[in-house]
Formats: sequence, structure tokens, C-alpha cells
Amino acid sequence: MALDSHLGHKFNFTPSMSLYVECESASEIEEAFRALADGGAELMPLDNYGFSHKFGWLNDRYGVSWQLNLSN
Repeated sequence: MALDSHLGHKFNFTPSMSLYVECESASEIEEAFRALADGGAELMPLDNYGFSHKFGWLNDRYGVSWQLNLSN
């Protein structure tokens, strides 16, 4: 759950807080990444970055940051 205050504040969503999701298959991570990227912004496209065979980081259309990792 994410909550926001009805009071004005000087901050917004940032990549410093992200949701991390372990995906079980290539098709699952590709579908999730594509859906979350629609209207959002890719920070790290799905790729092999050495620490993971397939990893991607993005902000969705609402500014929420997601890190997706292929678990196998």
C-alpha cells in the first residue's frame, strides 16, 4: 500500500524507493515490463547486467519505480 498526504509537500515519487519483483519466466518479466513501461519511462531496459541474466528498472505512468528481475 502507498499513501499520500492531502497536505502539500515538496517531494514526489523518486527512484530512491522502488518495488522489487522476482519474475519466474522470461515471458512474465517481458510482459510485466512492457505493461509498466506503457506511459512511463525506462531507467534500465531489460538486459543482462552481469548481476542478473535479465533485469529492468522503470518508472510507471504514475511515477512509481519498479525493478524487475528474472529469478532463474
